[in-house]
Amino acid sequence: MRNPVDALEMSAGQREVLEAVARSQSGAHREVVRAKALLMAADGQANAAIGRALSVSPGSVSNWRARFVEDGVARLGEVRQGRGRKASIPQETIEKIVDLTQNYRPEGETPWSCRTMADAVGVSKDTVQRVWSARGLKPHRVDTVKLSNDPGFGEKLVDVVGLYLNPPEKAIVLCADEKSSAQAIGRTQTSLPMVKGRGETMTHDHQRHGTTTLFAALDVLTGMVIGQGRPRHRHRHRHREFVKFLRTIDREVPKELTIHLILDNDATHTHPNTQAWLAKHPRFQLHSPPTSSSWLHLVERWFRELTDTTLRRGVFHSVPDLIDSIQEHLDAHNDDPHAHVWTATADSILAKVARGRVALEKIG
Repeated sequence: MRNPVDALEMSAGQREVLEAVARSQSGAHREVVRAKALLMAADGQANAAIGRALSVSPGSVSNWRARFVEDGVARLGEVRQGRGRKASIPQETIEKIVDLTQNYRPEGETPWSCRTMADAVGVSKDTVQRVWSARGLKPHRVDTVKLSNDPGFGEKLVDVVGLYLNPPEKAIVLCADEKSSAQAIGRTQTSLPMVKGRGETMTHDHQRHGTTTLFAALDVLTGMVIGQGRPRHRHRHRHREFVKFLRTIDREVPKELTIHLILDNDATHTHPNTQAWLAKHPRFQLHSPPTSSSWLHLVERWFRELTDTTLRRGVFHSVPDLIDSIQEHLDAHNDDPHAHVWTATADSILAKVARGRVALEKIG
């Protein structure tokens, strides 16, 4: 059995140079691939794993490692005489693939595929895939993002992130919100259980049996969740339900603790009756995240976890069934809570948002 190869040793300066080359969108293709391979080797990955990830042979990776030990980054882009794979595609064609991928869309379609790009450029689909893999391009993926236009974005961001990173003493920080219209959905036929060679079955059609509104408050420090589900009726006043939930929080949180409540500006939360109740309970201190910034609201992560693990594939024949399942998930979570640790500083987020605005202005 062959012994594992030790991690490739390199200085901080060499790593910085290789990382710049690996990110390059205009450098030679072979240099980009070689830089990525050397960085992966420095991280302790085996030659075979690097070869699979970058679509090159393990032997090539081994040779690159050996040459790096001899020459460092001085001759990164050079190919030794008589060595290396003969170029099968001009650099101009590689640059064209990258340009089309980043700046254009195929006619009549939204994302590029390997086949549509291969037809457009006149190369094989495998060549397109190798170029995309080397440059880290994934045109089939779309990440959702929306930059907030809240005029108080910076101030609100600093306030909320400050609570996450430095919770005040003799206080509790709660992220509170509501998940409205959670549906009790049943299936028209009984599902068949999973067996060898076949997954669990579920009918494509369903029956709706009503909805519920779930109120939840996540303790940022411990990950514990205070939750309350209520059947939703057409004429129900949601602000009254929310005030009842605030009373629940008031009962469950020890009286000696100040409650820092991170709460968005939903109409339920800003209703005069809600505000009047909060005014009579001064230990509740409100903190509002910026608009269009649900990523900053940690309770939304718990709602997503609830949806993925309980609601999406659940079968509920009534609203009480749905509420019972939500309560079961809540109890299981609180038996073994896990805090969503926040690490990003307000300054790093503001810098990232600023870069996003510059990019949008260039496109616009």
